[in-house]
Amino acid sequence: MQIEFLTELKKNPYKFGFPNFNNEAIPETEIIHLKQLYNKGNVFPKALRELLFLAGNYCYVFDYGINDSQEELQEFVRENLIENEKSLTRPFFAIDVYNAGDQFLFVYLDEGNDPSVYQATYYFEEVGWIKLIKPSLSELVKRLIIRVKEGVGPF
Repeated sequence: MQIEFLTELKKNPYKFGFPNFNNEAIPETEIIHLKQLYNKGNVFPKALRELLFLAGNYCYVFDYGINDSQEELQEFVRENLIENEKSLTRPFFAIDVYNAGDQFLFVYLDEGNDPSVYQATYYFEEVGWIKLIKPSLSELVKRLIIRVKEGVGPF
């Protein structure tokens, strides 16, 4: 796959100063399976495909939680939405879970090839439980890599 948006992630395949913390890809067959499950077979945004291709199994700038796969991560988020009586009406894909799984980052799958990133918190009231994080997925990854290189955690 030609990397167009996540060039910084491709150039920095492991956590700066920790070469044993390598990003780990998932196979393209799994990416195809995921788009069938979560986007009705429609193509994922290019930046998301690149993230999964480069670091879908492990990414040092995102936390996939204790889940063993991207599919488990997606199901974890969706189950928590149901349990907390929340819903997202547009197709989405979670890219990070944190704060003991109480919050997650996600992209909508209908916002172009380099979509904006959103933060959701299950336990906030209905209004304000989703916040737009200004940068696109590629810009957020770039910023997080810089933080890691500076010796700070990604968040």
